[in-house]
Amino acid sequence: MASATLQTINEEKDLGIRIDSFLKPSIHVSHAVIKANQMLGLIRQTFTYMDCELMKQFFTNIFRPHLEYGIVVWHPCLKQDIELMEGVQHRATRMVPGLAKLSYEERLRKMDLPSLTFKRNRGDAIEVYKYLHGIYNVDCSDLLPLHESSSLVTRGHSLKLAKRSSRTQLRQNFFSNRVVKLWNNLPEEVVMAPTVNCFKGRFDRHSADNR
Repeated sequence: MASATLQTINEEKDLGIRIDSFLKPSIHVSHAVIKANQMLGLIRQTFTYMDCELMKQFFTNIFRPHLEYGIVVWHPCLKQDIELMEGVQHRATRMVPGLAKLSYEERLRKMDLPSLTFKRNRGDAIEVYKYLHGIYNVDCSDLLPLHESSSLVTRGHSLKLAKRSSRTQLRQNFFSNRVVKLWNNLPEEVVMAPTVNCFKGRFDRHSADNR
């Protein structure tokens, strides 16, 4: 059998997601932000009129999908990546006449938009709900193990996840680890919602002050 030399690469693109040789998503964040900013520039050049509702439609239907595709896999953990992504929405909201001088938080409230950080956390919580409530027809006992029952452990709600140790920041940011604190801090009425849509509504109401 003939031998072959394997090529060394610094990044790989699989199913539209770019990951570097250190398994960090920074390169994917960079590409996603560049694409979203290019589209934002095109909107700026094309439209002479802009209001809150129009920009909200543009952002939620055109820009945000580029920043959220496959987000459960490449969820950013570095501050610079998080700020880079949030910057896209920051610039988009400043394009609305009358909002440029307001703070970012005030602009989001005026446009009824959540921060991208909130959106990612909400998406994680929805995925956990789907796993634990059997929406996904898979055995999730290894991915999302529950705490052993005890009055101390289950204080808060009855579906608390077990927290596993991790030695690296990379491991801490894996889906199964990063969702533990978020999920465990939710109240019983939220995690035990009867449907996905009901869960979304209860999660939003519970998190209303942190959007």
